Parts: sequence; structure tokens; C-alpha cells
Amino acid sequence: MTAQNTVDGKQLHGEFKVPGGKLVIADLDVTGGKITRANINGDFFLEPDEALNDINQALIGLSFDSSHSTIAKAIDHAVDDSVVMFGFDAHAVATAVRRATGFATRWEDHEWEILLPMEIPIYTQVALDQILTEDVGAGRTNPAMRLWRWPLSDPSVVIGSFQSYRNEVDAEAVEKYGIKVARRISGGGAMFMEADNAVTYSLYTPTSLVDGMSFSDSYPFLDAWVMEALQRMNVQAFYEPLNDISTPEGKIGGAAQKRLASGTMLHHVTMSYDIDAQKMTEVLRIGREKVSDKGITSAQSRVDPLRRHTGLSREDIWDIMIDTFQKRYDAATREVTADELARAEALAEQKFKTREWIHRVP
Repeated sequence: MTAQNTVDGKQLHGEFKVPGGKLVIADLDVTGGKITRANINGDFFLEPDEALNDINQALIGLSFDSSHSTIAKAIDHAVDDSVVMFGFDAHAVATAVRRATGFATRWEDHEWEILLPMEIPIYTQVALDQILTEDVGAGRTNPAMRLWRWPLSDPSVVIGSFQSYRNEVDAEAVEKYGIKVARRISGGGAMFMEADNAVTYSLYTPTSLVDGMSFSDSYPFLDAWVMEALQRMNVQAFYEPLNDISTPEGKIGGAAQKRLASGTMLHHVTMSYDIDAQKMTEVLRIGREKVSDKGITSAQSRVDPLRRHTGLSREDIWDIMIDTFQKRYDAATREVTADELARAEALAEQKFKTREWIHRVP
């Protein structure tokens, strides 16, 4: 059955609550793959009244699978500068339309799982991120949030997909401390990850969840649940563009993403729990450069550990995160399966442990 057949002749309904704004609802009819009736409604404000008909007419005739940008451009073209759209905009309407047609989704449209912390070597960790993202795209598993745990024998630096090994990592310090260097599939910066010094989680989700969102908007959207969890721990956290989680006293974490052609994405966050700032600045060249004129005391204030903020063990923090995600998204808990682990271990050997991958950007 084609996607067109699933919507033709049906009355479609989609809703989008603008963050800090109003509710936008799209009620549509689709015939022959085209939108034949559009009724945009909600608790927004619009002047003049007649502009609502212009917005509805702009949608009629569009293909039901039109992209977010195509829908938004059609609406923008239909209204002139005299029209006041308060509490919503063309992008909000486009999101409501895409939700009606099923190309944009909400958290509650998916059956979420929580993959509980399991001690896994660092190269298998980054391989598992690829495996699980691909599995969601192939329908082999549900969208999920996974908490990382790695062995004491695995002090690590995980660098971003596009970072230069030579520029990020001090080879002598890596050898001195027995640090393993892994490269992940997502972009972003290096993560210094000794065992028990960080809280790391990954999200594996269809990209439909962030349909129409800019990258900068998608980061706080995907991490809203963890901001709630931090609030429960009395941590006054907020997002700093593009991808940093901070408190009034300093940065505590950063996020990264990788979007696959299959329509799925990996989003993950590492937050510092009890970082050895001295060792970090020896191992990471960029970290050293950033604090070179400030001294190690400043470095320690930059790496703002959750341990000092909360007084909680890392396990207690995990428990609050699991409880928050579970209640917010009605998620079921499970462990990484033997099959998932075996495939990740194989991929680690084939790709993530190889010099070709680790040094692919010299």
C-alpha cells in the first residue's frame, strides 16, 4: 500500500503547539494525492480575519507529501506584510499540516523504550549507536533512549566525526594515561570520558519527530525531558546555542547529532559528573587552548560537575533520568539484547577500532 493510498479520502487532523505560542490545528481532505480541503484553526490571533481563507487556499492543490519548506513558502506567498500572525507563523502551520499527513510526528506517536545502563567497552558503545539508529530506521526496534556505562579499564576520549585527531588529542598524554580514542558517527566536539566521570545518553528516533525544525531548535526540543530531570535534581540548567547545556556557574554538557538517509537520527548528550580537569587539559589540545590563559582553576570551573550540583551518585542521577523519561513518554525499560550487542561488537572490529576510521581526519 502506497503512502498516498493511506491518506486518500480520509479526513486528516494534526496539531502543533508553538513553544511559547499558540495551538495550530490542521484539518485536511486529500484526494488523488492532493490537498482538496484545508481548515486551519486554533487559539492563535490573526488580522485581518480574511487572511485565514488565504492561508487555507494556499494549501489546496499542494501534494499531500509536500515538504515543510514548500508548505511554509506557499503560506508566506499567500499573505502580505499587512497580515499579523500572532502566536504562530507559516512554519507552525506547516508543522500542523505535516502532522496531519503523518510526515511529522509527536513524542506520543511512538512507542518509546529505555535501554538501561550496561557496562560496554567504548568502541562497542559508539558502534551500538550506529546499530540502534539503523535498527529504528529499519523497524527492527522502537525509538529509544539509552544510558551509557563503560568499564574502569576504558578511560576514553570520543571525538566528533569531523574532528582532526592531531588537533584534538595529545598523543603523549593519551599514551601516558592509557586513554582509548574513539571516533563517533555524529559531529560536535571531543568528550573526555573516564569511567564514572560523565553521564551520557543517546536517543534513537525517526527524524519525523523534528520535522521542519532547524538544527538549533531541535537540540533543546529533544533534550526537554533531561532539562526536567535536572530541575528535579535542583540543577538550574538552560540551553546555550547551538548545543551546550549550562548552568549559571558554567557548562555541564553538550549534544551532538547524526541524521541518516533512512529517516532516523542519533542524538546524544554527555554531561560532566566528576571530571579530572587537569588530566582533561593534558589529553585534549583544544581544551588546553581554551583555558591556556586562565589556569587550571578556571578549567575546573568550566567543567561544572553534576556531582557538586546535586550531591547525588551517578546511579541516583540515572534513576531520576529514567523515571522522568518513563513518565513523560510512557516508555518501557529493557536491556541491550544479545543480538544487538553481538552486531555492535562485530561493527566495532570492522570499523570503529580501525586506524582508518579513528584517523580518518588526520
